[in-house]
Amino acid sequence: MKERVAHLATLRNAAPMASMTLYLPDRDFSAFYVHVSRLAWHTQDMAQDARVALSIAETDDGRADPFTFMRVTVRGDALQIQDKNEDLKRRWLERFPAQAINFELADFSFWKITPRDARFVAGFGRIHNLSATELKIP
Repeated sequence: MKERVAHLATLRNAAPMASMTLYLPDRDFSAFYVHVSRLAWHTQDMAQDARVALSIAETDDGRADPFTFMRVTVRGDALQIQDKNEDLKRRWLERFPAQAINFELADFSFWKITPRDARFVAGFGRIHNLSATELKIP
């Protein structure tokens, strides 16, 4: 996926809350990673309730009908990664080199989002519901 920005939806006081975040997909789309601060509402929310949605859309290119953009919403469960993972950090910095400063801050950590299912919209009227297995690239 070339898009690097997503919207992360969490539950905050029993109501949805969505915020922009950076994300890194696993090579086979079996998981998605975010590197977030514990000060952020979405991080606090994930610590309370692991159910999340990650929405990724094609970048607006100015076309006449934005409903033709491809987009996917992945519903899954978030889990904080406790151990240092140098491979994940390397891959993150390859994708987001300007984010190196965040690895010097004690309040940032990786969270792994394991998909439950996904809804892929390939354009207006072209909608596909995918299981976690179907989302995964063999």
